[in-house]
Amino acid sequence: MTSQIPNNDMSPKSAIVVGSGLAGLSAASQLISRNVSVYLLERGAKPGGNSIKASSGINGAPTQYQPVTEPSDAFYSDTIRSAGKSMSTFTAQREKLVQTLTEGSAGAVEWLVKEKGVDLSRVAQLGGHSYPRTHRGAGQAPPGFAIVSTLLKGLKESPLFHLQTSCTVTKVLQTEKRVTGVQYTCEDGKKEEILGPVIFASGGFGGDADGLLARYRPDLAGYPSTNDPRPGTQPLLTAVGAQLVDMDRVQIHPSGFIDPANPSSPLKFLAAEMLRGEGGILLLAGKRFVNELDTRENVAGAITSTASTSASDTPKQWPVQLLLDEGTYNAAKSHIDFYVFKGLMKKITLAELDSETAQTVTQYASIASGKTPDPFQRVAFGNWTLTDPKPESVVYVGSVTPVVHFTMGGVLINERSEVVGEDGQAIPGLWGAGEVTGGVHGGNRLGGSSLLECVVFGRIAGGRCAEVVQGGV
Repeated sequence: MTSQIPNNDMSPKSAIVVGSGLAGLSAASQLISRNVSVYLLERGAKPGGNSIKASSGINGAPTQYQPVTEPSDAFYSDTIRSAGKSMSTFTAQREKLVQTLTEGSAGAVEWLVKEKGVDLSRVAQLGGHSYPRTHRGAGQAPPGFAIVSTLLKGLKESPLFHLQTSCTVTKVLQTEKRVTGVQYTCEDGKKEEILGPVIFASGGFGGDADGLLARYRPDLAGYPSTNDPRPGTQPLLTAVGAQLVDMDRVQIHPSGFIDPANPSSPLKFLAAEMLRGEGGILLLAGKRFVNELDTRENVAGAITSTASTSASDTPKQWPVQLLLDEGTYNAAKSHIDFYVFKGLMKKITLAELDSETAQTVTQYASIASGKTPDPFQRVAFGNWTLTDPKPESVVYVGSVTPVVHFTMGGVLINERSEVVGEDGQAIPGLWGAGEVTGGVHGGNRLGGSSLLECVVFGRIAGGRCAEVVQGGV
């Protein structure tokens, strides 16, 4: 139920959170645990943001659920390597952010499991990771929905939590360089003002095709996206002095489903990377062409380096086939059943495939069973179990294409989640968490680190804001 926020009627121990995705909900949870009232503003009609759609999981290391123990610095090293050349600027700051992210990952998973009751017992290895560390539940609910719905339910039970949806923040208020509140517009057009310290968790600009995306990455014009069309909110923060970083770093996810019922739709449903992590393969003209567990940047690049098949007036698309066996299906059953229900994947036999694709499946089965080496250097095959393909062997297939998925750039924050100004100093009264921020992922985000970023930096923002509200700093 949505609560109407009383205009200028906040308790002295109150804070404002902008955005109701996982970052905003994590911040709100932390604030309320410190007995601070939260006034959460969400521009969508329903809370949850893009976080509620997340389908691969949340990273964490070390945890009790990981099948193998990894070196203490492995997650940090994987994240630095994934960030790439971006590490050459703001190097010290980026290293602190990555350290905060990775060292806080085990605590984030533990907080969700032990304090919030979220099941995160299943672990997979995604692209760019050297070890399995991406957690999700064993049940039917995708991890994003499971986490967000659990946190939201807990927040709604608190009298300290006040949620208003369908309202758009139009201005950040500032007095003598300190952020003091926000102005926002309600669904009925009524303008309101609310005062207090502010945590921005309003998401990225992947859906801002004609605005920020066109400004910073005009080369991506025409790409489909997994993001609903809406403006980015970074300009609201630069208006009060926030510094931007990595705005040209936009992640193209290799696999957004092409819906056979509406193939020209510019909005795509994500084919979770977990499908490849659990054993799935990608095919062009019936042949594998890449290590499916390479970074998203490299896998997408291998696809887009080939010719697009789209007409000039339709989204840019590539004819990639995603193929899974029954072992992979059983490991990701709830996801795949949903995709089949939506008509995005179908269950067929090997006999129904063309000869080139059937031969590739036979070759991959030999590779996955350890009989032959992989020419693409893939070494982890998840739960693929098909070792002796026959015409009656069952597989699951769907058509996918690269899509604009995530924006690594945004307002620069420090390891305390404080928004950093152009002068390099933290802007008093303002924190940021989640995709609205930049500097954490560099040139490429590892799968599973989006939800993690939301929890780690959302909780930090909430804790630091609570200290300010209660006069601790």
